[in-house]
Amino acid sequence: MRYLKPGFRFHFLIIVGFIFFTLMMNFSALGQDQFKGVTRVLVAKKQALGRNVCMLIFKDDRLIYEKNLGSYTRDTPDIIASCSKWLTAALVATFFDEGKITPGDTIGKYLPIFSMHGKGNITIGQCISHTSGIEGGQITLRTLLERRKVRSLADEVNAFAEKPVSGKPGEVFIYGNIGLNIAGRILEVVTHKDFETLFQERIAKPLGMNHTTFVKGNAVNPSGGATSTASDYMNFLQMILRKGEFRGKQIIRPETIALMQQSRTAGRKVIYSPAEAASFEYGWGEWIMEKDKAGNSIVVSSPGLFGTFPWIDLKRNYAAIVFVKNIHFKDRQKNYREIREAVNKAIE
Repeated sequence: MRYLKPGFRFHFLIIVGFIFFTLMMNFSALGQDQFKGVTRVLVAKKQALGRNVCMLIFKDDRLIYEKNLGSYTRDTPDIIASCSKWLTAALVATFFDEGKITPGDTIGKYLPIFSMHGKGNITIGQCISHTSGIEGGQITLRTLLERRKVRSLADEVNAFAEKPVSGKPGEVFIYGNIGLNIAGRILEVVTHKDFETLFQERIAKPLGMNHTTFVKGNAVNPSGGATSTASDYMNFLQMILRKGEFRGKQIIRPETIALMQQSRTAGRKVIYSPAEAASFEYGWGEWIMEKDKAGNSIVVSSPGLFGTFPWIDLKRNYAAIVFVKNIHFKDRQKNYREIREAVNKAIE
């Protein structure tokens, strides 16, 4: 470049800049065209999804798709219900990594009240996979409203000790709010810190989840009480997709991420599972939606009661979230499937 005359050098830079701009515009148009099928499905299902929708797709270290419908954007905060379970399981995983607790530790070791009621032999691993055997009941709007009366996580978890059991720990699957809340309470006992503080220190702040919190009402709800945004939750999904690493920092060890994605319910008796996940297995805080021929999990997720649907496709190496607030359940599983199929088709 230094051998070119000043005037020619200026024109040369202008030409190069124009070519670069043209290429970028073409790539942008190609990207939009690639995902037009996804957009078409989202628009067609806007009403069914709750009218306000934000969808993000992350692949190859970048956000490759964003679509906002209605009033939602990537930074709109809202409650995410059972999507919270994935966050809590990840928080527990950081303690596994440090050896402060183990999946095989019994809950009676930390919460003696469970031993007093004959449930002390339940393990932390069973709690975060909903195989504790403790009856929890179906999660509904009514149960969420009733929970407002709970004064503290400690009070709620202590009351769980008196609940009946439906089977031997490790042999039955009962989806609900019992297990993850017990695990969350154990973290408080081990550290002498409240759950929200631990979540902010170990998950939210390291992942830049600046608008995600479990503080709502009198008592935190590790199983379903988080408020987040599509952007925040996508940061979390990036970390899981990248085997526990986020922007150069290892949040959770790759080996522990693999353990989270290992099925804990294959062959177990199902006492209760929500209709939209009836055919899926469960790991630690996440549903296993698909497995390969070798039995390895390739699609994992943690949908919420109000319709938000985050998932990771390990085969196609992408993460996605449909962020909504919708209390209608009709055809939810079908809608999830059609959206995911459109994304897979676009990426393939």
